[in-house]
Amino acid sequence: MNILITGGSRGIGKEAALKLSEDRNNHILVTGRNEKALRAVADSAANENISYYEIDLLHFEQHSGPFLDHVASVFSIVDVLVNNAGLLVNRKFSGLKQTEIRSMMETNFFAPASLIRTLLPLMKKGSHIVNIASMGGVQGSVKFAGLSGYSASKAAIACLTECLALEFSDMGIAVNCIAPGSVQTEMLEEAFPGFSAPVNAKEMGSFLAEFAVKG
Repeated sequence: MNILITGGSRGIGKEAALKLSEDRNNHILVTGRNEKALRAVADSAANENISYYEIDLLHFEQHSGPFLDHVASVFSIVDVLVNNAGLLVNRKFSGLKQTEIRSMMETNFFAPASLIRTLLPLMKKGSHIVNIASMGGVQGSVKFAGLSGYSASKAAIACLTECLALEFSDMGIAVNCIAPGSVQTEMLEEAFPGFSAPVNAKEMGSFLAEFAVKG
């Protein structure tokens, strides 16, 4: 399978990519902002079947053309797209900057939407799109204050998933959403120092890897 995972340099995306690399028939392309970290993921592949592309999804529209060209040079078709990259700013709404809200919406919603639209020509019947939302986007920030902007952006991608699942059904392209609770990742640790989540990145990455290929 040809699998593209955004946010694959660390956390859930990294662990999912490494798990998927255990099947030598999988070819995984991971994206992220840190080339060194991406290279380390590729070097750790079980079957030398992970490649990478450095891109900041905050500015995806400016680079969508070269990105599509690169993906098309690696994959003739995209079997699985995992929109995993995310941005989280932990700050109460009264102190949240407009630029921070826009950055979260851009990374967590607009970039995945643009990626889907950009890569759609490379998808076929049987392709699978998996968007990573959050429980905060489904039921609000029950556990933590300070996640209003993040939760709103995740609610948007969850809603888009439902809409596209219907819209793409005639094409035979499945669109699903995973909404995890708190997972022990670098992003969580940066936002909530000292907090310990009940699930680690490797566990969630393994779940994501299986869900992405089996649906």
